[in-house]
Amino acid sequence: MSDVRVIIQRDSEREERVVTTGTTAAELFAGERSIIAARVNGELKDLSYEVQDGETVEGVEISSEDGLNILRHSTAHVMAQAVQELFPEAKLGIGPPVRDGFYYDFDVEKPFTPEDLKAIEKKMQEIQKRGQRFSRRVVTDEAAREELADEPYKLELIGLKGSASHDDGADVEVGAGELTIYDNIDPKTGEVAWKDLCRGPHLPTTRNIPAFKLMRNAAAYWRGSEKNPMLQRIYGTAWPSKEELKAHLEFLAEAEKRDHRKLGGELDLFSIPEQIGSGLAVFHPKGGIIRRVMEDYSRRRHEEEGYEFVYTPHATKGKLFETSGHLDWYADGMYPPMQLDDGVDYYLKPMNCPMHNLIFDARGRSYRELPLRLFEFGTVYRYEKSGVVHGLTRARGFTQDDAHIYCTREQMSEELDKTLTFVLNLLRDYGLTDFYLELSTKDPEKFVGSDEAWEEATETLRQVAEKQGLPLVPDPGGAAFYGPKISVQTKDAIGRTWQMSTIQLDFNLPERFDLEYTGPDGSKQRPVMIHRALFGSIERFFAVLLEHYAGAFPAWLAPVQAIGIPIGDAHVDYLEKFAAAARKQGLRVEVDSSSDRMQKKIRNAQKQKVPFMVIAGDEDMANGAVSFRYRDGSQENGIPVDEAIAKIAKVVEERAQV
Repeated sequence: MSDVRVIIQRDSEREERVVTTGTTAAELFAGERSIIAARVNGELKDLSYEVQDGETVEGVEISSEDGLNILRHSTAHVMAQAVQELFPEAKLGIGPPVRDGFYYDFDVEKPFTPEDLKAIEKKMQEIQKRGQRFSRRVVTDEAAREELADEPYKLELIGLKGSASHDDGADVEVGAGELTIYDNIDPKTGEVAWKDLCRGPHLPTTRNIPAFKLMRNAAAYWRGSEKNPMLQRIYGTAWPSKEELKAHLEFLAEAEKRDHRKLGGELDLFSIPEQIGSGLAVFHPKGGIIRRVMEDYSRRRHEEEGYEFVYTPHATKGKLFETSGHLDWYADGMYPPMQLDDGVDYYLKPMNCPMHNLIFDARGRSYRELPLRLFEFGTVYRYEKSGVVHGLTRARGFTQDDAHIYCTREQMSEELDKTLTFVLNLLRDYGLTDFYLELSTKDPEKFVGSDEAWEEATETLRQVAEKQGLPLVPDPGGAAFYGPKISVQTKDAIGRTWQMSTIQLDFNLPERFDLEYTGPDGSKQRPVMIHRALFGSIERFFAVLLEHYAGAFPAWLAPVQAIGIPIGDAHVDYLEKFAAAARKQGLRVEVDSSSDRMQKKIRNAQKQKVPFMVIAGDEDMANGAVSFRYRDGSQENGIPVDEAIAKIAKVVEERAQV
């Protein structure tokens, strides 16, 4: 046997090792149980891969991002095998790993029941204990079609070789290179227990799956298209240890308690009536109060920052979106046109920027007017697919706190700096404090403008971001075709990351709309255009805050800031006078004068997450005082009425949490 020289990469250390021909990656990392795959010259491989001379090999740990994807993809295979052992008529769709888990789509006669999921999970545990080996083999297109003749969806995927999409999960099955099938080999008999079309890589055996659980099932269109058959999708999760699985399930339980859709109903904040349509919310009075407070505070802060307020209509002639390019690039995300005025197409607007450009262009502009900052609470409509619509966070109609800044190239850096500082401070005012920034840069295959302009703009954004002293994460190739952007990512109270604000440079629209201003020398010049939305949308930000606070908003946002709870009927009028005095100070105070007993009134106030419960009895009335009960059950007694009102007002003014 001849020798093979390989380099083993461990973080920044490189070890050269001489091994014999036929040595596998598994042998290179023998004894390192956390390594479940290998990266060879940058490409992921099974541990059964035989290393070649000159290759650089790096172990992939199960807890790494790649390792988790491999673990979850392998678990998806085990689930699919279990389904076909229990339901032999089931046809296989696609089974990719996704964030925190995996899914697999099946064509079956009727939806899976909760009892079915329990049976499938039990069967998976049996397969896991068998220690079946994942074995890769290369097949020709013809051989794959012959082997998988009874799997119509796999046959379709074979035809996609070289053009499979990541968006619908097809690229986990077929890619641009050779076709491969993974066999699950029974260790006792050596026979193939099950097989699937797949690119891999996979775990060495099913015993390498430490912990998993099936979560739910749902209907899903084949490859995400509503034109395709409806399949049944089973979701699951898998983790490197039972402890991590337990922690994840506890996290999900907490997230479910905070689900804005659930809280929106419980707290009577909003609803999405079926009679109106998917993704189109109505805000109830209490939700309307929160939204108005959010908008009023944002409006005031924008005035302080020098923004000018504009208003634009909800619909426009299609010609405007031809000019902007939305009909070329974004037509699938728009509502279909309405034909009016002798066949003229009108569209609900998906974005506000084209109309703001018309305001800029309504008259001649001088450099002395720049920067011009146009702001609007603009309601837009986007026809999201039904499968991705999700409460207020992914809606079809929503209102953006949308602004467009027109400035000179010399003003660009300062405007970006001011805007990012404004964004972060505004989010902090709402109680979000844990941020990082993401810089999306040019896709070399899809961009407009010169390389020089992109480089200048990207470097300016980078410098502006770095000045904030926050972590900056690169997003290579993630920019839209018309310019680089900074995204503000924030973590909520339970550690989930949300993309909030975006600051986007645009080289495209000023050209398309032929926007100009007169420079100091009298020449016509093109303005720099900056898009920015601080909340993203009012609805989405509302949902994020609702989940962040689990409905227990700080007093300045709470729809009811204090509620009077009389110990008996004799104390109702006293608390009504307290409430009237508090309302004169601009506070939102109610009195529970219902026939319920005091303890039930307290429970009701706790369920409604009211910041201050103002309790009064005989002693309080005699002393001109009240008692406070807080959401955590603590109490403060004998507070003089004027002092109590002043304390609530101070908490509201300081935007403090109680």
